[in-house]
Amino acid sequence: MQDIEEIYKKYFETVNKYLFCLTHNNDVSEELTQETFYRAVKKINTYKGECKMSVWLCQIAKNLWYDECRKNKKVVNTEEDDFLNIQSLDTIDDNIILNDEKMSLYKKMQSLDDKTREVMYLRITGELSFKEIGIILNKTENWARVTFYRGKNQLKEKEVD
Repeated sequence: MQDIEEIYKKYFETVNKYLFCLTHNNDVSEELTQETFYRAVKKINTYKGECKMSVWLCQIAKNLWYDECRKNKKVVNTEEDDFLNIQSLDTIDDNIILNDEKMSLYKKMQSLDDKTREVMYLRITGELSFKEIGIILNKTENWARVTFYRGKNQLKEKEVD
């Protein structure tokens, strides 16, 4: 079994990005990320290696987020500007263009249904495979692939309008 500190360093960013996609709030995602690793340490003996460690951690994270939503009986939303901090570029011009494109994309994605939007976020910002997305959402790889494809087509239709 890998050292816990090594697991934390390797997967912190992936789990945090995933939670940010769900929460849209930096503070909440960081808090839930810490709780995810705390729970993972407590339950490390239940990890059987049947899926990637990142997928297992994201499943824990997703369950924590659902618990948080049930506890608060609401979903936390903040400004989409927080998404712009995900990736930095070398030049200011490139960064401005990228931020405008991201803002436009994320605004369009808000019109998608929750499951489609979650698949799109996981694929785009989480850079997860369709198989990993299916595992996280308790669906098949094919379902994740089809949902992403349909979501992409819906976004393309919005560009035409």
